[in-house]
Amino acid sequence: MEENSLIEIKAIDGLMLREMVLAGTALLEKNREKVDALNVFPVPDGDTGTNMSLTMASAVKEINAQEYPSIGKAAAALAKGALRGARGNSGVITSQLYRGFSRALEGLDVASPVEFAAALKRGADTAYKAVMRPKEGTILTVARVIAEEAVKQAESAPDDFDALFNTILSVGKDILAQTPEMLPILKQAGVVDAGGQGLMHIYTGYAACLRGEKLDLEKSDDQEGTQAQDEAEEDDTEDLRFTYSVRYRLVNVNKKAVQSDVDLLKRQLNRIGDYLKIKGTLPDLTVSVHTNDPGKALQCGQILGDLTDLELVNLAEARKAKEAAVAPAEPAPSTERKAYGMVTVSMGKGFSNIFRDLTVDAIVEGGQTMNPSIEDLQKAIEGVNADTVFVFPNNGNVVLAAQQAAELCENRVIVIPTKNVAMGIAAAVAFQPDSTPEENEAHMTQAAEMVRTGTITYAVRDSEYEDLHIKQGDVIGLSNGKVSESGSSIHDVAVSLAKHIVTDDDSLITLYYGEDTKEEEARQLADEFEELFPDCDIELQSGGQPLYYYLIAVE
Repeated sequence: MEENSLIEIKAIDGLMLREMVLAGTALLEKNREKVDALNVFPVPDGDTGTNMSLTMASAVKEINAQEYPSIGKAAAALAKGALRGARGNSGVITSQLYRGFSRALEGLDVASPVEFAAALKRGADTAYKAVMRPKEGTILTVARVIAEEAVKQAESAPDDFDALFNTILSVGKDILAQTPEMLPILKQAGVVDAGGQGLMHIYTGYAACLRGEKLDLEKSDDQEGTQAQDEAEEDDTEDLRFTYSVRYRLVNVNKKAVQSDVDLLKRQLNRIGDYLKIKGTLPDLTVSVHTNDPGKALQCGQILGDLTDLELVNLAEARKAKEAAVAPAEPAPSTERKAYGMVTVSMGKGFSNIFRDLTVDAIVEGGQTMNPSIEDLQKAIEGVNADTVFVFPNNGNVVLAAQQAAELCENRVIVIPTKNVAMGIAAAVAFQPDSTPEENEAHMTQAAEMVRTGTITYAVRDSEYEDLHIKQGDVIGLSNGKVSESGSSIHDVAVSLAKHIVTDDDSLITLYYGEDTKEEEARQLADEFEELFPDCDIELQSGGQPLYYYLIAVE
């Protein structure tokens, strides 16, 4: 990036705002994995960078849909797209920043430094109001402090965008560095707040665009993935390296797109998968790739145009389906309006089957590794023909998105703030069709809160947590979301974790095993639990969850 460039413009219109957002989004995407790596715990589901990047990709898609000469209309499109595609807490907060930003600019053709700074402040205020219990030391703090200082700077130099962005970046850098002092958990992990870091990448992109600086958006060679094996058959899944097959056709391709843009798409997809094929020529392209990051594969395509004819296949499940007998088709859903409906977020075939058995109406795919968007949740809720719909987010990082989706729906929607699938199952079991919505909400929330959980996964990096010295690749156990065990054996960590969370007052332990755990190994562990906890009933269930070997639910 060039140094010492000056921002000489005096007002920002809609077209310039679009270019700024494109630059900020591109810089965030370049650093997405680094932002993901700022996860407090060394678990394989750090997704702040991914969620913010996907949220911004949706905003870019909306602001690219047509020319918006006025900044007011461009900001409105930006906010609409961000809200629709918002994922995870960081993505929802980002969408709220743009929601307030757009409201402050409504009706304006151009924005001066004073108006732009005021819009940042309105955005921060809106984001704070959207969070029930905002914490300092997060993206909220970074956005607020930047906005407050930006307003002061703009008042002192009303026509100077260069000075304004110098303040935004310098203040942002300082406050981001202070976040570990505000949140002890960040200090203990040795990281700054991931959402705040993501926001700084966006604002840095803004400044670079206004200064006319060229951003280096290429990733280093050591980040390149496996090269495509074009001659291999798509359905050859005997030796699966990647879980998902993603296929889509590009339409409404950017008119300025050239072959170098297609080449860039190839490089991006090669980094995250294999079996890559891009058929056709501009503007008619069909893309297919095997990957463990389907959201990223879709996002790469959205940079060029809109996606249609989307196909997402779990290759491992497809192979199992070929080997199994064809199951009878499920009956078509009733078109008759009913009093109650239920929507749940689930990742893992076993968990999804359990929810279906509990008569949950709609299952939204998502979870630890890929949070659903507000739009995903909204569509699922509106697809349930019921007066009152209960929603189980089943992830602490999805609760806020579910609450925002609820506000967009015409149904009466009650979000039960479940933080994992075990809590969601308990809530669904507690549902009583003859009770009032208020009674059901109370019973379901209480039932969910009665569940204590432990999860077993692996560490993605070296880490120090309390008295634990964790090495990359270690097996780790989390008690109610916090790391409490570490070791080299899945079995030993699971036993130690169970001893940590089970009390004399408990009567039921449910052991859900993941897609990477063999049933016979899970059965042996369940038998051992019966000996260790003779006063508890032990249930063994296939959850099918990725990345997590076991989820232990205790009631």
